[in-house]
Amino acid sequence: MWQRFQRAMRSFVGFFVSTIEDPELILEQNIRDMNDQVPKMNESIAMVRANQTLLEKENAKYKAEVGDLTAKVKAAIGAGRDDLAAQYATRLQMEKGALARNEAQLQTAKAAYEKAINVKKAFMREKERKTNEATAALRDARRAKWQSKVADAMESFEVAGIDATHDEMLRKVEEQTAVNEARMQMALEGVDHQALKIEEDAEAIQAAELVKQFKMEMGMNSPTPVAEVGSDGEKTIGKKVEVK
Repeated sequence: MWQRFQRAMRSFVGFFVSTIEDPELILEQNIRDMNDQVPKMNESIAMVRANQTLLEKENAKYKAEVGDLTAKVKAAIGAGRDDLAAQYATRLQMEKGALARNEAQLQTAKAAYEKAINVKKAFMREKERKTNEATAALRDARRAKWQSKVADAMESFEVAGIDATHDEMLRKVEEQTAVNEARMQMALEGVDHQALKIEEDAEAIQAAELVKQFKMEMGMNSPTPVAEVGSDGEKTIGKKVEVK
C-alpha cells in the first residue's frame, strides 16, 4: 500500500512538473545561467593567476636571497671567518628549502592555471554550441507558435466565417431566382397576347377617330364628299345634287 501511495505521489509530482514546464522559458533560463557562469569562471581563473603571480614573485625573491647568501658564505670563508660562513650557510640551506617548496607550488599553480584556461575554452565552446542550439530551438518554437495561431485563425475563418455560409447563401439565392423565373414564365404563359394586340389596335383607332372629330369641330378639316353617280353612269365628285 505504501509503495502504491509513493508511486501515486511521484506520478502526481511528475504530472505537476510537466504541466508547469515551459521548454522555451527553460531554454532561455539555461542561456542566462551559462552566461552568468562566465564571470564566475573568469573570477576563479583570475584568482589562480594571482596565486601563480605571487609564487613567481616569491620564487624570484628566494633565488635572490640564495644568491646573496651564497656570496656571503664564500666571502666569509675567504676572510677566514668560518663562524660567519656557518651562519650564512645555515640560512642558505633554509632559503634553498623554501625555494624548492616555492618552485613546487609554482609548478602546481602554473598547471592549475593552464587547466583552468583549458576548462574555460571547453566551457565556452560548449556554451556557444548549446546557445546556438537553444536559439535555433526558440526560433523554431516561436515560428511554430505563430504558424499555430495562423492555422487557428484559418480554421476559425473556415468554420465561422464566410466559407461557412457562402455556399448556403448562393444556393438560397439561386432557388429564389428559379422560383421567381418560374412564376414569371407562368404569368406570361397565362396572358392572351393576341387579344392584347387587338385591344391596343382598337385603342389606336379610337384615338385617331377622336382626333379627327376634334379637328372637324374646330373647323380644321371638312368631311370627305361622297362620290355621286350621274345619268351617264359617270361619277361626279364634289357636285351637289339639286333637289326639285
